[in-house]
Amino acid sequence: MLPTPFADILIALRFFSCLPLPATRREIALGSQGLAQAVMMVPVAGAVIGLIPALVLAAAGAIGLPSSIAAPLAVAALVMVTGALHEDGLADCADGFGGGRTRERKLEIMRDSRIGTYGGCAIGLSLYLRAASLAVIAEHGVLLAAAALVASAAVSRTLCLLPLALLPAARTDGAGAAAGGLERGRYAVAIGISGVAALAPCLAGASVARAVFVLIAAALAALAVCAVARQQVGGQTGDVAGAAQQMAEVVSLVSFASGA
Repeated sequence: MLPTPFADILIALRFFSCLPLPATRREIALGSQGLAQAVMMVPVAGAVIGLIPALVLAAAGAIGLPSSIAAPLAVAALVMVTGALHEDGLADCADGFGGGRTRERKLEIMRDSRIGTYGGCAIGLSLYLRAASLAVIAEHGVLLAAAALVASAAVSRTLCLLPLALLPAARTDGAGAAAGGLERGRYAVAIGISGVAALAPCLAGASVARAVFVLIAAALAALAVCAVARQQVGGQTGDVAGAAQQMAEVVSLVSFASGA
């Protein structure tokens, strides 16, 4: 029986990644409410997820690969660790919001596993902007880029739950409805922890002002996704949460790169 914080980290890691981790007794007991109860440890789990591609980035740099190659390899590692969970949500939202005329049709398209033109473009832009931003940051220091990657992974995975905290479920089934409403107090603690994680690049030379700017920009990006989702489908789904994560992560890395 693991202490609750460690069990909650495992719950969050199992939800957000494809890492081969065992289910804890706590996760089994909580069932569909596991993530809602473990929400305080989501930024910690996000940092662990970000650490893996950060190590890939550092290893690529250590063997002499240029940042233009090391950065895409790191992003590819991130996608593999998460099983493209959030990219799928971004693509589904892009297809649904862009291709549907009615709320019902938008939700129907979002549930379709096939990726359309809007979705393909959204994924392509997300991958490119993250890789290009990492490459720019890495030119100023691989350690700085690795720290930015860990910070953005922690912050974005915390902010991906913002739609669940602010919006009603758009449908009665699916991941968004199953996760249930988040307790505001627990989620506020998670946001606070993610704010600390956002300071990680400061250990590698970034300014505190830059880290705060990145955190605010990422939060605004996630809030923008919430606003669009409310207008398009009247609430949140698991796909909306994925889109919020992607937007927050992209904006985080672009913001770091702009001040590198």
